[in-house]
Amino acid sequence: MAISHPFPPYPPPPGGPDEDARLRRVHWWQRRGVRYGALITLLTLSGLVILALVREQTGTEGFLVGLGLAVLPVPLLIAAFRWLDRVEPGPWRNLVFAFAWGACAAALIAIVANSFATHWIATATADPSGADTLGATVIAPVVEESAKAAAVLLVFLFRRRDFTGPIDGVVVAGITATGFAFTENILYLGTAFGTDQLSGDSGIASVTAATFFVRIVMSPFAHPLFTVLTGLGFGLAARSGHGRPVLRVLFPLGGLLLAMGMHALWNGSSTFGEFGFFAVYASFMVPVFGLLTWLAVWTRQRELRTVREELPAYAAAGWLTPAEPYALGSMRARRLAREYAKRHLGRPAARAVAEYEAYATSLAFLRHRGRSGRAGDDFVVRERELLNELWRRREVARPALDHAARMTVPVAPGPVYGYGYGAAHGYGVPQGYSAPHGYYGYGYPAGPYPLQNPYRS
Repeated sequence: MAISHPFPPYPPPPGGPDEDARLRRVHWWQRRGVRYGALITLLTLSGLVILALVREQTGTEGFLVGLGLAVLPVPLLIAAFRWLDRVEPGPWRNLVFAFAWGACAAALIAIVANSFATHWIATATADPSGADTLGATVIAPVVEESAKAAAVLLVFLFRRRDFTGPIDGVVVAGITATGFAFTENILYLGTAFGTDQLSGDSGIASVTAATFFVRIVMSPFAHPLFTVLTGLGFGLAARSGHGRPVLRVLFPLGGLLLAMGMHALWNGSSTFGEFGFFAVYASFMVPVFGLLTWLAVWTRQRELRTVREELPAYAAAGWLTPAEPYALGSMRARRLAREYAKRHLGRPAARAVAEYEAYATSLAFLRHRGRSGRAGDDFVVRERELLNELWRRREVARPALDHAARMTVPVAPGPVYGYGYGAAHGYGVPQGYSAPHGYYGYGYPAGPYPLQNPYRS
């Protein structure tokens, strides 16, 4: 007989009476299709306008050369951010939006606003050279970082479930800045090629080669590095919880100001003398890049540790097998599980295992926020949604994850979690794997969120 559970009933399925009533109350402009359509239209128009502006400044041949050279670092940067996001991968639609916003909307805002501000300053001061310097060191950092931050803000506000911590902020900000740098590099490289065509220069001494070396070889991470500071601020705001409204404002604002300051220092390095660029690059940009890289990797490892610490509660309640918390907390075990499913059941099974891993990770993070008092009002509903998604995929995912656990960690015989699953499944406590928060020996951990599996009989 099924065990009763203390949770409220599931939300009504789509198409039920409550859902129909809610849809009748939604105005046409609030519907998802209308919002998506408006956003796609905005980005498409921005892309067409920015395409025309860049082509006008570089010419067709310069545009094609700039496009071919500017695209080179894009796959590497996107792959790096996707690797960082592998613990709890965000949906592709968020990343596509971020890249499109950076390449189209943010780039258009920057070109128009920077040109207008620089022209106005030059006219007001009658000093074109000073206007260019002021525009590069003051106007451009403020305009460009604000335009890129808008994408992070939109994801933070309208895709809140996908934005739960610093890694999410770093990834969205980095992808946005990658798109912005892509468009900007087309403009710079195309203009440099046009200059070489007029002067007849070519080879390694050309303006195009110098521009390529500085922007593509030495500093492809420059724009992502600036905007990542903004994303980090939004990520800290997301982790601070709903009870700290001041921090939820100060963190993003502080990150944005740091991004603007760093951008201004980078743009102004050419005014620091003959070797000013190299001095700023070596003494500031590289150390900050190294620090942020270490911080991102450390945060990724901390997320994996959170998975290993929080999921045993669900294993104790019967939602997971005892081996799954370890397997889900190891990137190597996750990969082995996907490969196992693909080898035996095909690509759809591997995709189901990947989805299972993502939902389980979201569940661990949700419980971690709940135990620390930072969960939202929809904690119970969201928890049940995630558990239901896991249960639907368990037949495919569990054998794959159990196989991955056997391949990646030695186990000791004996029961775990007080349920005797070790004897039934051949698993015990992984050697070297400590029991966090006193989970072993209890049906579920003490706390405000009791867990029982209504599907168990």
